[in-house]
Formats: sequence, structure tokens, C-alpha cells
Amino acid sequence: MLLVTDIGNTHTVFGLMREGRVLKHWRITSSLARTEDEIGVLLRIYCQQSGFDFKDISGVCISSVVPDLTASHVRMTEKYLNSKPLVIHAGLELGMRVLYKDPGTVGADRLCNAVAGVKKYGAPLIVLDFGTATTFDCVNKEGDYLGGVIAPGIETSIRALHHKAAKLPQVELSIPRHPVGQTTTESIQVGIIRGAIHMVNGLVADISRELGAETQVIATGGLAPVLARETEVIAHVEPFLSLEGMEMIYAMNR
Repeated sequence: MLLVTDIGNTHTVFGLMREGRVLKHWRITSSLARTEDEIGVLLRIYCQQSGFDFKDISGVCISSVVPDLTASHVRMTEKYLNSKPLVIHAGLELGMRVLYKDPGTVGADRLCNAVAGVKKYGAPLIVLDFGTATTFDCVNKEGDYLGGVIAPGIETSIRALHHKAAKLPQVELSIPRHPVGQTTTESIQVGIIRGAIHMVNGLVADISRELGAETQVIATGGLAPVLARETEVIAHVEPFLSLEGMEMIYAMNR
């Protein structure tokens, strides 16, 4: 089995992979205080409770946007699994060229999404990832990674507005059915959630005109199923896209 670890700003997702299948996955908070020993013990417990032998993990691949946590996970792998993990970066073999002006600054999760998206759906392609940030990753018809868009995530926007404006409440993630809010809560939901839906529709239209008429649009991330139902442009939802991309990149580089 391959252990894949997707370290995000809010959550870290572990997955056990075999031949393209996600056998099991777990989600924990991305706490900077977590040590390699805590990570190792947690993983061992998760594996045991799910009927997997920790010792059957034959390799580890890490995608991280939190450098301080990357180091802890690398140390855990070396200490508890006696192996050196593959840490995703733009200098690896990815099966595509990275045409970003500074390839080293592309988030590892964005590379994983692009690699898996092209493998599953071809190019040109737009991958939307609804997480702490909402990202658009774009691949041209030649299969090259171009770059994309980074915007605040929906939940991030809701929390930020609540913290910065004393009179505005923290609202639930509920999609309003009318474009005019009749309460403060509804008004915030219209502005942030319906606003995000229109942003997706508008930016996908702009990017598709540049990439070509046959552009595929897929989505991943925790809010992808909710947003996909509301937009006009998302064709497929792939909940494990980044984990699958990690396995693909691991196979290309091991």
C-alpha cells in the first residue's frame, strides 16, 4: 500500500492507495504543534481500527502547502516506516510541463489535481478546488500546466467577514434561493455564496475562451458537491483527485 498525505492549511488528509483505488482515508486538523510521534501514533491507530496493517505501507508520498508540517511528516515517515517519502514539487516528473513563471511556487496540491485531472479527463482542462482557498488550475490542449486563479474560499470568507465586522454574524453555509437577502444572514449568504457561484461561472467562461471550446471542467474539495449542483459549468466532481494525483506522481518518480 502507498500512504498519501495531503497537508492543507486547515486539514490534513491521509489516504491508503493501491492501484488507483483509495482503500481508506482519514482527516485531521493541520495543527502546527503536532509532532512526528503524534502523527505516527494516530496513523497506527487509524490503520488498526480500519483493519489495515501499518507495516504493509510500502511507500509514502506527501503533498503539502504548510512547510513546518512537511518536516514533521517527513520525520514520522523516517522514524515509524523506515522510509524516505516523496515530497511533491514542480521539479519532479509530472507528465506535463509547468509553465508557471516561477514553477517552484506552485502549490503541490494544485500539481496533484492537474496531473490526476488530465489523466482522467484529458486536456484542455480546468480543475476547481473548493478548500481554504478556491483555486482554478488550468491545463492547455498540449497538456501543459499554465497556472490559474486563487480566491478566498467560501468558509474563509464567511469567517473573515464575521471577525472583521463586529455586527455581522457567523452564518451557516446555506445557498439562498433569492438574489436579495431580507435579513442580515441572508444578505451575507447571497454576497458570499451566490457571489462565489457567479465567480465560478464567469471565470470558467473567461478561461475556457482562452483554452478552447472543448475544455473540461472538474471540481474537488469539501464544498465541490454543493457548488457543482449550483453552477452551470462543472461537469464532474472528484472527491479524491489530489490523493489520486499523488499516487500517479509517485509512480512516475519512484
